[in-house]
Amino acid sequence: MIRIYNTLSQQKEEFRPIEPGKVRIYVCGMTVYDYCHLGHARVLVAFDVVTRYLRQRGYEVRYVRNITDIDDKILRRADENGEPYRELTGRMIQAMHEDEARLGVLSPDDEPRATAFIDEIIAMIHKLISGGHAYAVDSGDVYFAVDSFDGYGKLSKKKLEDLLAGARVDVQEAKRSPADFALWKAAKAGEVSWPSPWGDGRPGWHIECSAMSTSCLGDTFDIHGGGPDLLFPHHENEIAQSECATGHTFVHTWMHAGAIRVNKEKMSKSLGNFFTIREIMETYPAEVVRYFLVSSHYRSQVDYSEENLAEAGRTLTRLYHALRGIVPAKAADVPESGHDQRFAEAMDDDFNTAGAIAVLHAVANEINQHRRDGREEDAKRSAAVLVRLGGVLGLLQQDPEAFFQADTGGELRAGDIEAMIQARTDARKAKDFAEADRIRDHLAEKGIILDDAREGTSWRRA
Repeated sequence: MIRIYNTLSQQKEEFRPIEPGKVRIYVCGMTVYDYCHLGHARVLVAFDVVTRYLRQRGYEVRYVRNITDIDDKILRRADENGEPYRELTGRMIQAMHEDEARLGVLSPDDEPRATAFIDEIIAMIHKLISGGHAYAVDSGDVYFAVDSFDGYGKLSKKKLEDLLAGARVDVQEAKRSPADFALWKAAKAGEVSWPSPWGDGRPGWHIECSAMSTSCLGDTFDIHGGGPDLLFPHHENEIAQSECATGHTFVHTWMHAGAIRVNKEKMSKSLGNFFTIREIMETYPAEVVRYFLVSSHYRSQVDYSEENLAEAGRTLTRLYHALRGIVPAKAADVPESGHDQRFAEAMDDDFNTAGAIAVLHAVANEINQHRRDGREEDAKRSAAVLVRLGGVLGLLQQDPEAFFQADTGGELRAGDIEAMIQARTDARKAKDFAEADRIRDHLAEKGIILDDAREGTSWRRA
């Protein structure tokens, strides 16, 4: 039995899909005006693990993650760059796909873009107006009337009267209430726009996700996820407009990933502690970044620091060390074990990846013990279990040597290192141990660790 913490009920609930054996998931994706940062990576990896595990448990999963490709921030950045907004979004979408591929994030089944759903957005707005839940004003803007939905605030636990207390309406807006939010924005002179019954304009941010999610997954679906900053007002507004438009419950289970903090402070550009995924992967292998994110429960806050990332590298290295020099047994020849059961127990408890990783380390210890005891076949079977369970978390799928020798932008490339190791081997054969030690020390200074064994010398990056 899988239990998931539902933000709506604020408790763990037994997960029961609407349609037995099938799961429909929607996750709010990126607004593509800049490179993805570590907070985005947190969401990408968290829901990648969720979908991987549900599929491993035998569910047929349809995973939809949208792209917001029209937005105030996008238009502002394109104007600053002096480029068409589609060139900006196209470049950022490509960069996002590159980042997620390096992090081992599987592509969603559908990746709808807001600009491809303008007709569906307009149809939903029209339905809201017809039902008395939205209104157009003289400027051509259309607003959702928050007080028309009795359940407003049920996700965030905010009360409408508290939101209205002290709130003010911008003098340039014609909203009936300060809490009302835009469904359609009238185009400014020279701004990109689409025709609508209310005049040329473009959609508001919130309505985009309601139109895309219901178009792809139906009026009601199983899981809606996203980052912690989206709970209010974005997800709250999604619920209001979607349920008013369809007359049905929008989502059964709401999931929110935890926030990223940097040295115990909130990550933000204003504090100068803002890191993009690609900046971090210039120094650390992508799988180390993934391990760092997965090693904490998806709902917990994650504190990013050089020390914490380095520790993630060290612990992932221990897992790969257990696999080094072993050819795992064929998966078909290795039945499920007690490790599989303990792994499932952890993951069934609201996708507790921290508990699941503890199982991985137990398996690695078992492999090492088998090798010390000379039980190579048992070691191979345990290695197969480690690779199988690691794969559910998107880990340990590389050849160990590829992991240890991954280039992270240091001075020395693999060819240079291999040549120096050969020179050291030649020096040792010639009994020039001073030269051999000099080469080892030089490599160590460059972050290259040598491991001597009877079979020869292997190397890895520190």
